[in-house]
This record gives sequence, structure tokens and C-alpha cells, in this order.
Amino acid sequence: MRAGDAVEIRGALARLRRATGLPVAFGGLVEPGRRQVRISELSGTATPALSALAVTSGNGLGGKAVALARPCAVTDYSVSRRISHEYDVPVAAEGLRAVVAVPVVVRRRVRAVLYGALRAAHPLGDRTLGAAVQAARDVEQALVVREEAAALVAAAGPGMADPAAGVAGAAREQVREAHAALRALAPRIADPVLRAELLRACALLTADTAPAAAVRLAPREVDVLACVAAGATNGVAAERLGVTAETVKAYLRSAMRKLGVRTRGQAVVAARRTGWLP
Repeated sequence: MRAGDAVEIRGALARLRRATGLPVAFGGLVEPGRRQVRISELSGTATPALSALAVTSGNGLGGKAVALARPCAVTDYSVSRRISHEYDVPVAAEGLRAVVAVPVVVRRRVRAVLYGALRAAHPLGDRTLGAAVQAARDVEQALVVREEAAALVAAAGPGMADPAAGVAGAAREQVREAHAALRALAPRIADPVLRAELLRACALLTADTAPAAAVRLAPREVDVLACVAAGATNGVAAERLGVTAETVKAYLRSAMRKLGVRTRGQAVVAARRTGWLP
């Protein structure tokens, strides 16, 4: 498991416990080339019983979540007839009863499983299940961003970064759309190492000209301009960036003032000319 992936799993488990009040959460990644999950991250456990446990697809609650690629839950693990019972011993050693398992699915492939659990046989309500699903979605997004960042690093060679190298217009627009999408995602990434990695990849796409020293844009101003350059309205940009439309307008006005222009289109052209956008 890459250190960054472990950080994302760990952070998602912590958020899951805070959002639900569940005393125990744990999880791990599907091992490459194998249909099994290796439990590597534990939060709130009292014993090492679950540590490094290998959960095979189809077996137990987590294995069922992997096989079906959807969340699964039981009210009392040890007596449930909805799952097989290969892992009853470690589950009982930790004292777990009600358990939910949510798969992390990236590009239709299960990449990890997150679990939340109670030490009592109480039904897990919709709020708990919803929070578990949201924690898994956060991990999915982080894994996608990491992969996209790696792809950008690989793709952003001299021919991609230099307009004089004859990059096709369609390809150039695709790069600009990717730049806008990834800059919008960056502030949502909890892992600072991954966030910095993503922003470095974005910077490669503007490497043909360094930003003009006389023009200094704030990161959020660049984010807004990147959305505008990709054709987003203020409302769409606000949704992508997780801010209000008024905030987008304020950043856009500030960027236009710094660039010495009066319209959105002029701001995009000026930002490209000065090296802030690809």
C-alpha cells in the first residue's frame, strides 16, 4: 500500500467515526492482482485481532461487499444468515456485533473496503450507512485524483507543455479541461502530500511560460479562471470549487483587476499569456 493511500483510508475512518459516533472503524485496500482485502488501518479497536487480516472476495461481510461492489451491513455478525462466517473468530475477539462494510469503487473496480462497527447488536440507521458511503466516496475521489495526477505527469512532456511543438487544438483543449478539473479538486484533498503532488502536475501544464512577475494571482483566483477557461458559468464554478457563486464573482473580479482586463474572456486570455493557465 502506498503511503498516500494509507493516509486516505486512515482519514476516511476518522471522519466516519466522527460523523456516526461508531466506536470502531477499520479498512484496507484490495491487494494488486488478488481478490482479497488486507485490513491495514484500525481506528478504535481494542485488540490486534483484525490487523493484517486477509478478507477474500465473497467471504464474510467485507468479502460480500467486494463481490457485489455495494455496501453491506448486518445487525449481529456472528449469527447473521446473510454472510459466510470465515472470520467469526477475529470479529468476536474484537467484540463486534453490528457491522457495515462499504466498497471503494474506482472505474468499476473495487479498490478498498471501509468498515464501521458497534459492540452491540443494534440496527445501523440510514444516517450511519450514509456517512459510511460518503467516507468511501471521499477515498474514491482521492484515488482518482492521484491517478489523474500521475497521468498528467507522464503526459506533460515537452510536446504537451510547449504550444510551439504543434499540439493539436483538440488535445490542447483536453489538457485545459483536465487542468481546470484537477485544480478544482485539489482543495478537497485532505492529504497534503497528495494535494501538493496534484498541484505540481497542474504546474507542468503551464510550464511553457513562467507566470509574469508583475502579475501575482492567488491560488483560488487561478482556480476560478481555470473553471471559466473550461466554459463553466459562475454557478458551475462555485459547485466545482465548493464555494458560493458570489465568492466566485469576487475572485474573478480580483483576478480581472490584477490582469488589467474588463471581461471574463479577456481574463482567460491574459492568464494564458502570463503563464497562469495552459
